[in-house]
Amino acid sequence: MNISLRQLRAFVAVAQSSSFSRAADALALTQPAISRNVTDLEQAMGLLLLHRTTREVELTEAGRLLLGNLSRVLEDLDACLLEVQGLATQRKGRVKVASSPTLSANLLPQCIARGRQQSPGVNIQLLDRIQSDVLLSVRSGEVDFGVVIDPSEKQDLHAQTILTEPFCLVCLSSHGLARKKEVHWAQLAGESLVLLDHASGSRRLIDAALQAHGAAASVVQEVGHTATIYSMVQQGLGLSVVPRLAIPAAWAARTATTAAAGSAALVSRALVPKVQRSIMLVKRQQRELSPVAHLVWDLIAEEAVGLLGQ
Repeated sequence: MNISLRQLRAFVAVAQSSSFSRAADALALTQPAISRNVTDLEQAMGLLLLHRTTREVELTEAGRLLLGNLSRVLEDLDACLLEVQGLATQRKGRVKVASSPTLSANLLPQCIARGRQQSPGVNIQLLDRIQSDVLLSVRSGEVDFGVVIDPSEKQDLHAQTILTEPFCLVCLSSHGLARKKEVHWAQLAGESLVLLDHASGSRRLIDAALQAHGAAASVVQEVGHTATIYSMVQQGLGLSVVPRLAIPAAWAARTATTAAAGSAALVSRALVPKVQRSIMLVKRQQRELSPVAHLVWDLIAEEAVGLLGQ
């Protein structure tokens, strides 16, 4: 049965006003257009819905039955369309974001807090996962989008770089390299290193930088979280290379002579030449974000820009 919404609305307008001319005025159509729509509806249904005379229009039994049910259906449809249309401007709903551990710890909490302040109706649900699992979550549609380190394979993804940050050295304040303002990558040759494991998006960049600058260091521990790295470095197990975002602000100001707690204090030093990682928002290439998910996407991008004073 080929029935259009225009035909149904025309029939309801005529039935409620008992007039083709009044129905035409109400729907901003011509009277012939109203008449044609009602006639096409009757032909499609195989039923006469209206008795037409020169003076009035009356409903048939079939017309009364259709009007009784159709008026409610059209009201529900109009309400539904208004609700859906309102999604374009509303600021409420759940947004699922997947993020790798370093970013989950050092970027996303302030984004979630800001989102709660600016848009209380938006519920940002964070999935804290290793980078490979973040990318799987994005590609499968489990999450709206992800926050990752620049992935090596992203042809099927739409990616937006929101932040670039350098890698830094972390060591005890008693270590000889702590006396330097900057440390060359080559000076890590022969050192014992505690690094993020290969599940991290940063590890391939660190390995590439060490190789490029001839720093044949010994990787003595590979772990999943920077908190574990710091504990190991503090116990004298080695040095580390971590992204600047993961370093507490107070460490950068410490020197070998001013660091508190003597040899137990950790310091960070800039590594040169500067090697940077790119932090990106990623979503499926052909997937459009909902308005509320796009709101969170923009919020994270804005928060990242201000995070390192960029």
